[in-house]
Amino acid sequence: MGPVVTERASAHPSARPHFRPEVPRSGTVVVKFGGNAMVDAELQRTFARDVVELWHTGLRPVVVHGGGPQISSMLDRLGLETRFEAGLRVTTPETMEVVRMVLSGRVQRELVAHINTHGPYAVGMTGEDAHTMTAVRRPAWVDGRAVDIGLVGEVVDVNPGMVGTLLEQGHIPVVSPVARGEDGEVYNVNADLAASALAVALGAERLVMLTDVAGLYADWPHSTEVIEQLTADALDGLLPGLAGGMLPKMEGCLRAVRGGVRKAQVLDGRVPHAVLHGVLGETGPGTTVVPGDGPDHDGDSDGDSA
Repeated sequence: MGPVVTERASAHPSARPHFRPEVPRSGTVVVKFGGNAMVDAELQRTFARDVVELWHTGLRPVVVHGGGPQISSMLDRLGLETRFEAGLRVTTPETMEVVRMVLSGRVQRELVAHINTHGPYAVGMTGEDAHTMTAVRRPAWVDGRAVDIGLVGEVVDVNPGMVGTLLEQGHIPVVSPVARGEDGEVYNVNADLAASALAVALGAERLVMLTDVAGLYADWPHSTEVIEQLTADALDGLLPGLAGGMLPKMEGCLRAVRGGVRKAQVLDGRVPHAVLHGVLGETGPGTTVVPGDGPDHDGDSDGDSA
């Protein structure tokens, strides 16, 4: 039995997209929530409305969230060092305590609360719960050498049973990217790659990543032209030239489509209702990755440009 709905989310009429004939009206959509939308109160509320609207169309949304800015802020308040190697946070045992506290005790709870203003939909959990995510310790690679960065993990196994049960009961799982290790440790894992692994394990229809840029740029920093759509093989060729926060997002997209997810999208989370337009609308801001072995997809593809 699904949740008792007390109020339907109501997006502004101008925010509701025109549905394409091929838009999925059932199936699972994993959304990684991060970037500027996480620290902007209005964008948080808009995102929550969008997720509930997806639920009302018959889709089964799952949210995986980040929390880097909030973690850094709390570390500063506690007088603990914030240090990165190759874009990965160096996570000492003291830092890991803060990571768990901020992700599952603050960021997740705020997001669950925003979604549940529209009804009893969201249920918060972490990758530790029910052994949903298992990780192994990973290093950072700097100039070709492995650097120890502490309790940072790579997801190597996903047990989607608990998430699947929540979906079957009509709920919207909200997952914090913290994973158990078989060595008894708890690991800080990259939210983009965690979302990708979960999407594959769930057999999701789509993976959506929110970020702070318009999409994957064709020739950054010389041009701001966004690649609207490309195949997995084309993306594979571009990955070695990517850096910063875009690298794990595009790597996650690549892993997802090669793992059976039909589409993976990187959307501009600064744009209100980016999720609603990207998943359901005729157009949406961002880049779409699809399976395939060609250099790109032409206009004869299924028309999803975001």
